[in-house]
Amino acid sequence: MRRLLAGLALAVTFSAPPLSGVANAQEKTEFSVCWSIYAGWMPWGYMQDSGILKKWADTYGLTIEAVQINDYVESINQYTAGQYDGCTMTNMDALSIPAGGGVDTTALIVGDYSNGNDGIVLKGKDQLAAIQGQQVNLVELSVSHYLLARALESVDLSERDITVVNTSDADLVAAYQTPDVTAVVTWNPLLSEVAAAPDSHQVFDSSQIPGEIIDLMVVNTETLKANPDFGKALVGAWYETMTLVQSDTPEGQAALEAMAEASGTDLAGYKAQLATTAMFYDPKDAVAFTEAEQLPKTMTFVSKFLFDHGILGQGAPSADFVGIAYPGDKTTGDADNIKLRYDPSVMKMAADAAL
Repeated sequence: MRRLLAGLALAVTFSAPPLSGVANAQEKTEFSVCWSIYAGWMPWGYMQDSGILKKWADTYGLTIEAVQINDYVESINQYTAGQYDGCTMTNMDALSIPAGGGVDTTALIVGDYSNGNDGIVLKGKDQLAAIQGQQVNLVELSVSHYLLARALESVDLSERDITVVNTSDADLVAAYQTPDVTAVVTWNPLLSEVAAAPDSHQVFDSSQIPGEIIDLMVVNTETLKANPDFGKALVGAWYETMTLVQSDTPEGQAALEAMAEASGTDLAGYKAQLATTAMFYDPKDAVAFTEAEQLPKTMTFVSKFLFDHGILGQGAPSADFVGIAYPGDKTTGDADNIKLRYDPSVMKMAADAAL
């Protein structure tokens, strides 16, 4: 669901006025974060329902609620407007919507990245280069569109060499069954269904650009600065849940079954989704990913894609319009307009058992 609505969310930035977010955030004790259905985000609902989130909030004398919002774009817009203190979203959407709209946002938890969940399928051809000259059906301006752009680069092609046909995810499988549709870009479970059709070949997937389609829990930077215990409680609850689902215990199995049911599938179906999702179950791995030299390069790719498609904030003059900060005082974009921050400091505390 988040991948369909991502494209719609990006389109919002054409008309939405710049937002200032939560100005001069104050200390407080009550917080709320929002999340939407996606394999890597189901733990937030489980934390809310099981009491894990409450336990960690109580530890710091806080009240925290994790609210499910069925509409992904609406969850981002509500966070950007200041109605929630945090929200689950992709790196691309975090940059284009809250950060591009002027809301200083911190990536508190780097939860996972797509590692095969997104792919390109050709009919009758088994090489990516054969996509040249074809019409390509996908959800325009979504992460599928970004994946296509990166794939084309790998074979010295560009979007000028193909024709993008904007197609709803609800229509993709049916469209692919018609003779005229020969190339699609989509995500699981649709990807598996399309790739299984006769004479179909998956010629590129997100495992070939590892770490570029990232799923985050972001929080308002000013709120986090004024209330550091808020970040500690969220991170503590997240990694307790990660430990639980990785445990070979009846409790861990029950947690996975609850997440599967909440996401509308069974345990086997949910595990299949997780298999192509590179989850950072260990905070040390999430910290290492955030501190790696590749992340600024990835975000530079993302910034360029967003700018080239006119969706890097309203009136952005260049791909460097929004500044992004990384560990070690590294930045990309405009250093005088830092609006997106990758800060692994609280994840480091979890790795060091210091929460």
